[in-house]
Amino acid sequence: MTFAHGPMPLRDLTGAVGNTPLIRIRQIGREFSGVEIYAKHEGFNPGGSVKDRPALQMIQDALAAGSIDRTKSLIDSTSGNTGIAYSWIGAALGLKVTLVMPESVSRSRKQITKAFGAEQVFSDPMDGSDGAIRLCRNLVAENPEKYFYPDQYSNHSNPKAHYLGTGREIWEQTQGRVTHFVAGIGTSGTVMGTGRRLKECRAGIQVYAVEPAEPMHGLEGLKHMPTSIVPAIYQEAELDEKLSITTDAGWDLAERLGREEGLFVGHSAGAALSGALVVAARLHQRGERGVVVTLFPDRSERYFEAGRL
Repeated sequence: MTFAHGPMPLRDLTGAVGNTPLIRIRQIGREFSGVEIYAKHEGFNPGGSVKDRPALQMIQDALAAGSIDRTKSLIDSTSGNTGIAYSWIGAALGLKVTLVMPESVSRSRKQITKAFGAEQVFSDPMDGSDGAIRLCRNLVAENPEKYFYPDQYSNHSNPKAHYLGTGREIWEQTQGRVTHFVAGIGTSGTVMGTGRRLKECRAGIQVYAVEPAEPMHGLEGLKHMPTSIVPAIYQEAELDEKLSITTDAGWDLAERLGREEGLFVGHSAGAALSGALVVAARLHQRGERGVVVTLFPDRSERYFEAGRL
């Protein structure tokens, strides 16, 4: 088997982050003739999600700046995927990690982060990801010498990871043919950093962000911006448009991706594809051609509870 990272041994597992496959979506959306739809499958990262990229970039930049060492614990709020990324990267590099998560995150995510040795602190599930952010900030304020707080929602190394990696990879993998990019909003690092890189490659590329249509939604990892703490790294003016996708649409398309494309992905991936289909439908209606690229943040197994398949 040949891997994208080449035949040479890796110094450690962090060298396997990135260079994820771009996959043609052939069955879903095939009615939109003249429009090609592709998905950047981030579940192929070592930690199983797109969050490996910003977590690694934030840690590498902090190490280079001397902001973190083995005496401090990296602490951040997370709904799951970034926590898994911090956990395995911390284990690989010998760093302590503390995660603040809503109590409602899936049991599998709790078990995975615990297996990597991370300390876990849980916030009120009714407060969602914003509650975890507030609790994390309070812990840091109370113990500033104990923690290094990268703050994924405000850290410019987050979109930097996608500017340097994701955007460049998409441009190269499509051989410069990409016309539209669609991604969900969580911290917003993915859509911001990738969008900036693609627009530098060609100014006419359009960038769309996908957010849940409902304030109380079931698309884990995504933010409903009008009712959430808006990440400091989020710059809506840089987007061409923001698309609202319902929880039902995201869940339905995630299930269809398994049955019709053989892709076992999370519900946020379903929402991202739903947004890509909106863009594809518009192009088709206008009789235009296009290469629409979306991004699947993770795989689906971490959303299942043991014994409930």
